[in-house]
Amino acid sequence: MTLSQFESLELAVGKGENNFSMSRGSFVYKQKFSWKRQLSFTGKSGTDAKKFTLSYEDKKTHLKYEIDVAQDEKGAISVKCRTPENADVNRWWISFPADADERIYGCGETYSEFNLKGEKIRIWVAEHQNAKRITKKIILEKLTGKHPNKIGKFSSYESYYVQPTFVSSKKFYIHVNANKFSEFDFTNPAKTTLYLQDNPEFVCENASSFTELSKKLADRLGRQRKLPDWIYDGAILAIQQGNEVIDKKLEKAEKAGVKVVGVWSQDWCGCRRTGFGYQVMWNWQSDEEQYPALKAKIAEWNKKGVRLLGYINPFIALEKNLYQEAKEKGYCVKDKEGNDYLVTITTFPAAMVDFTNPEAYNWYKNIIKENMIGIGLSGWMADFGEYLPIDSVLYSGEDPQALHNQWPAIWAKMNKEAIEECGKQDEIFFFTRAGHTGTIAASAMMWTGDQHVDWSLDDGLPSVIPATLSLGMSGYAITHSDVGGYTTIMQMNRSKELLMRWEEMNVFSPLFRSHEGNQPVKNAQFDDDEELLAQLKKCVDMHIALKPYLKELESEAITNGTPVMRPLFYHYDEEKAYDEKTEYLLGQDVLVAPIYVEGGKNSNGKPGRKVYLPNDNWIHVFSGKEYTGGTYDIDSTMGQPPVFVKKGSKWQDLLKGLNK
Repeated sequence: MTLSQFESLELAVGKGENNFSMSRGSFVYKQKFSWKRQLSFTGKSGTDAKKFTLSYEDKKTHLKYEIDVAQDEKGAISVKCRTPENADVNRWWISFPADADERIYGCGETYSEFNLKGEKIRIWVAEHQNAKRITKKIILEKLTGKHPNKIGKFSSYESYYVQPTFVSSKKFYIHVNANKFSEFDFTNPAKTTLYLQDNPEFVCENASSFTELSKKLADRLGRQRKLPDWIYDGAILAIQQGNEVIDKKLEKAEKAGVKVVGVWSQDWCGCRRTGFGYQVMWNWQSDEEQYPALKAKIAEWNKKGVRLLGYINPFIALEKNLYQEAKEKGYCVKDKEGNDYLVTITTFPAAMVDFTNPEAYNWYKNIIKENMIGIGLSGWMADFGEYLPIDSVLYSGEDPQALHNQWPAIWAKMNKEAIEECGKQDEIFFFTRAGHTGTIAASAMMWTGDQHVDWSLDDGLPSVIPATLSLGMSGYAITHSDVGGYTTIMQMNRSKELLMRWEEMNVFSPLFRSHEGNQPVKNAQFDDDEELLAQLKKCVDMHIALKPYLKELESEAITNGTPVMRPLFYHYDEEKAYDEKTEYLLGQDVLVAPIYVEGGKNSNGKPGRKVYLPNDNWIHVFSGKEYTGGTYDIDSTMGQPPVFVKKGSKWQDLLKGLNK
């Protein structure tokens, strides 16, 4: 956008009251407006070509509002509203021109849709798995026998990671300095409207390429840190239920020739069995019953080249000793009666540590340092962060409505500090799912959340692709997903086909990490039979072979903010590329088109799919056949997903070597 386009800003103000209702991290949001008024534009002042002020008047109160617009020496345009001190307002609507033919991306992590033009996006961190939407999907599936593609309006969706940042296909971004609830409205083809509960303040930057735009976003929002080198040398397998089970499964993997660099044991601290499934006991110290002498066992596994990864979140189990200590010291978030605020997650209540209390913050950080890093864990899932209740009472006295969106970034920052204070930056990493502004600079990697163990566009395997691409266009450059998904409810179960196709896809991502799911016995697992073990070996071998390429992409990400996994339009200015959400570029030289439909076949009836290739010269990795731009039927036997390398790339031989 140009400076002159901001001369036609529209401004409305109002007053309202929020009404949030939270159930298991999902929010029903309603608000009651006392009033809303469109302000009258009264003129522009300022003679500086790169700085001016727009004036507005409230005809009812005669109060004057001003918007300062300025462009700095690097070309960044800042916009800030000056609201009169005596104005009784807490709502702002600021609108600016948009192009009808532009596409919009970002706003954090979005599922099922990638291009947000025509949508209204809620900027409020929440649990993505909306219970009503899931129930509706299951009912429709039972009635029709098919997975429904999209349930309800996109504006009703919730996301673990939201960010008041969007990117236009016209190669500019806008980042809003807002923490409270907001909505970005792209439904009007000719106008974008930001509905804010913070006084409007945002910045816009243009670029000549998306690569340059990503760098400018990274300069603004922060960069992820370097990952440990060992994560590229094999698979991280999810194995639970104790030392003996881990040893047995590692032995099976070793006999099958699978290179394992890590075991991810969620239940390192104990388990609980609920109606939802097999879940973690949230008491962050090793469970002696399932994992006796765990520190010594970790050292034993490390000698074999296998590291142990764990799990933690901001909650603590009410039944255990850590909660008793936190309760006695007053370290938990409170309700309005002064009691510990108990939040229900899936089927049980838990307490949340108050990170605004410096003593509580350091206490929890020391738990990570002593009970996790101290026993030799090499990484962990830093789960949740979305659940801060807006009617809670915080130690700092701050408004929880203003801190709710920031909570995931505070949580990520704590984990980052724990690793740094132990001097383990090059050895240990953690991955998060929740986020907002500030998360990028505090964390090394995300995973795309709790996908269903199915093929649905909203929540299953296909949702990983738009989720990953939208994160990339929001400035979060390094992400991955649970191999096989996580959530099993009602009649859902992970089929063998789904697991194998998901493994194929995650070969072409920065991290290969599996998940057993919340109900492991209902889900196909990597070691269920010889075919699955052979598929795992093939996929892990391919991922290891990609290490030099993935390391180069990681370097680009941490240096310039360039996403490892990129939308096709990032490098190809073609109409179809701007709407493609089932394919992605791994770096600039590799195109990946996962099989995302159950029993997916192309027009000749063979396993495969139609693939759109941008205008370039491509080599199909597994057949060696060459293609130019266009749409093609591509065969895909299991273990050979539709993957292409750009002809003439320095990585051409490496990619062709995957076909062994």
